[in-house]
Amino acid sequence: LSGDTINIVRNAWTASAVEAEIMKQLIESQLCTPAEIVDIDENSMFAGMADGSVDFVTENWPSGIVADEQAFIDDGSVVNMGELGAVGQIGWFVPDYVVAEHPELATWEGFQDPELAKLFATAETGDKGRFLGTDPSYSQLDEPIIANLGLPLQVVFSGSEAATVAELDSAVSQKKPIVMYWWTPTAAAGKYHLVQVKLPEYTAGCADDLTTVACDYPADPLIKLASAKLQAKNAKVWAMVQKVTITNDQQLELLPKVEIEQQEASKVAADWIAANEAVWSTWFS
Repeated sequence: LSGDTINIVRNAWTASAVEAEIMKQLIESQLCTPAEIVDIDENSMFAGMADGSVDFVTENWPSGIVADEQAFIDDGSVVNMGELGAVGQIGWFVPDYVVAEHPELATWEGFQDPELAKLFATAETGDKGRFLGTDPSYSQLDEPIIANLGLPLQVVFSGSEAATVAELDSAVSQKKPIVMYWWTPTAAAGKYHLVQVKLPEYTAGCADDLTTVACDYPADPLIKLASAKLQAKNAKVWAMVQKVTITNDQQLELLPKVEIEQQEASKVAADWIAANEAVWSTWFS
């Protein structure tokens, strides 16, 4: 291996971890260039790409880009490298038995009823229902949505994707009510038969102001981002990142191996690479 090390962003969720491993292994095997994976949160990575300390990220959720992050894209120091190919959807989710027992909880209006909201209460939330958030560094609008819709819910952060899944697993095994921030595509959505709660429909701009946001999250065509400095640092990696595509179906083939089968992301990536040369070879043509 030769040349400057390529620093690949790994955010704190499973798809990002697997994709970072795929990128590292392919950059080393196909371009003979050393690569490192850097754990960094969504907020810090923009400054890191702007100053060149990290080189690229394969999966960014555009709805989570805030004004000070957008400024890096606007000034050209961080470059939108195109759509990844997967479309994400953040939202409020409950297991299907919650809606089967209380059909009104299929929409946000059901949570206006203090008695129904109380089904989700914990010792920590008292009379209010608990809304389970996740890693606090993720882009989440749930506290202002709850406040602006006037719902008797309180957000409690689990701390991580893994902690949320552990809570979900426990709730489902006991058929206990749980309402939570989650997203698709994920293995958990299928494994635990999650149903998305209907919030007021997303319309352009409805989530821009936290003092008024009272709508659903938008569908997110995921995008790739890179440091503008990467093109001069390594033109071949720059060209590869532009061509990388990973679809929802491909993600759903990868994610259960980590999330359910508990395989290491590096092994899942290596197995995928071995079986999918027809897919990734086009990234280098």
